[in-house]
Amino acid sequence: MSGQRGTENEAGGMVAEQDGRDQDRPVLITGGAGFIGANLAHRLLAEGRSVLVYDNLSRPGSRQNLQWLLEQHRGRVQVEVADVRDRQALRRAVQPAGQVYHLAAQVAVTTSLVDPISDFEINAGGALNLLEALRALPDPPPVIFTSTNKVYGALEDLRLVRGQTRYEPAELSVRACGIAEDRPLDFHSPYGCSKGAAELYVRDYARTFGVPTVVFRMSCIYGPRQFGTEDQGWVAHFLIRAIEGEPIIVYGDGLQVRDLLYVDDLVDALLLAGQYVHVLSGRAFNIGGGPDHTTSLLELIDLIAELRGARPEVRFGAWRQGDQRYYVSNTTRFSAVTGWAPKVGVREGVEQLYQWLLESRGILPVPRRAAKAVS
Repeated sequence: MSGQRGTENEAGGMVAEQDGRDQDRPVLITGGAGFIGANLAHRLLAEGRSVLVYDNLSRPGSRQNLQWLLEQHRGRVQVEVADVRDRQALRRAVQPAGQVYHLAAQVAVTTSLVDPISDFEINAGGALNLLEALRALPDPPPVIFTSTNKVYGALEDLRLVRGQTRYEPAELSVRACGIAEDRPLDFHSPYGCSKGAAELYVRDYARTFGVPTVVFRMSCIYGPRQFGTEDQGWVAHFLIRAIEGEPIIVYGDGLQVRDLLYVDDLVDALLLAGQYVHVLSGRAFNIGGGPDHTTSLLELIDLIAELRGARPEVRFGAWRQGDQRYYVSNTTRFSAVTGWAPKVGVREGVEQLYQWLLESRGILPVPRRAAKAVS
């Protein structure tokens, strides 16, 4: 297999080894024009890597993100406008790839409730199409797959204490560390089922066919280039509603708690997964901000009020199916191998997203930003 392999150092930890071949081959990013994909592609291109963006451009904001990538890295971005349900297009795309990041997906629980078949065909079927295209290669490149915390279900058995602005777990170990990977899987909603099925296929292709794979069970990711909607990308969506003077709709009581992970920190983790893939292969990892990077919906609205200088109008609706009252990632398993840890705090990250949203609407001048380099 090409790519990274791990050896044990004198202290007993794992050290990644690079064989050099992957660096000369393009990185394939399915969903590469999406919010996460565009940020990942930008980082890789800024470091001199070649990138193939594979995207059907159906997601709101994807065309703007692709145009931005082309403007930032003109002549260096390869683009394949295609769907993950197109097996022939996937087979073509994987041929030259040195690494694969599979981000393309149907991403909303609400959409999966309306059309479970399409949700399954995109999420589970699309992942299997990619895996089969990789399995057919004589030397399959590694693939990092982004799953979701929804594979744990609604966590209804988690005992919670109700505070003024948030729920907290009654169990002190969960409050201190979050939800770990040994939590039993409990696929909830068609979206949870389709992503969970895809995750199991991705992990099994490492075990059965030797395709190097890593799974990220992700919590709430936010940051620039996120065109959030009510169904997905709620941090950006709340900010957008406030900027546009529209009411924010909160489903439930607003005490729900999530850990937030700024997109630059996620990109760091994705790149580390690529570097350590042969140490991590076949395993799933919870990836999020962890206990030190949490907010409730009501607390985020308070922060938005500070940023805006006025409190946005808030309306409440009924709880939505499968909504978790509390989810915070325990990321120690991934950090123990790679040394990764989130760096951007919630306030700092939300402020940066707010500034970008203002700039993208022409409300503030766009400052010149240097591309972030990986140490």
